[in-house]
Amino acid sequence: MKIAVSMWSLHREFYAERLDVIDFIKWAAETDADGVELLDVFWKDFDTEGPKVLSALREFDLAVGAYAVGNNFVIPDAEARAQQVKIITRGVDMAKYLNARVVRVFAGDLSEGIAFDDARGWIVDGLREAAAYAEDQGITLALENHGLLAGKGAQVEGLIGDVGSPALKATIDTGNFLLVDEIPTDAVKILASLAGHVHFKDFRPAQTGEAPSYPALSGEKFVGTIIGEGVVDTGKVLRILKDSGYNGWLSVEFEGLEEEKYGAARSIGNLATALAEL
Repeated sequence: MKIAVSMWSLHREFYAERLDVIDFIKWAAETDADGVELLDVFWKDFDTEGPKVLSALREFDLAVGAYAVGNNFVIPDAEARAQQVKIITRGVDMAKYLNARVVRVFAGDLSEGIAFDDARGWIVDGLREAAAYAEDQGITLALENHGLLAGKGAQVEGLIGDVGSPALKATIDTGNFLLVDEIPTDAVKILASLAGHVHFKDFRPAQTGEAPSYPALSGEKFVGTIIGEGVVDTGKVLRILKDSGYNGWLSVEFEGLEEEKYGAARSIGNLATALAEL
């Protein structure tokens, strides 16, 4: 297993226009990460940035562990859902350009007035169509546990089973399970054999007034923190993944209140130490 760092770990820096994709790659090269995870949302001008990104990756000897897109299939309009498939297929093309083998995808979430069975059916249909394209291109889609329709381990497992494509696996996000009241290690056991990518994220219970915080289904609120300093059992998660035969990327996704570069770099270091101790 190798460690990557997701650009989402520095999203506040990006949105404040203090860095771009090239700056992120240069920063990542100063950490203990072997690669990066790039997101479709962070391109400013791909025609200009794309070749420079490839050059920077070669210069700093970093791989792209995964390319992440932000799709949502829980939309009543069929044409709008077709556009969501195109978001994923464009992501597959981008992954090939960046020499990545995995595209992180979402399912979508419940909205008022949408029946559960309809929403789930749209997700399965959309992922099946996108997975067919990915399989033809030799790329793996990896569905992240995120939201109410694909938040729990069994939900992700069920969607992957219903899609029935070898090109669809799971992105295991270690922190997100807490937001659906699931013990992360229990959920990782369910999905380890289906893992195509891993987001290492850690949370801790929020103290009064801390923001931004994330509410769990139970009502408990969590805040992000440095990996190894929250409630996710990093060592046990790594052991489950190793015992399952997983040998892919571990992508650090820092969402803590600490300064982002500090928190992400320390998370990478803590994960590297835990990995070395396996």
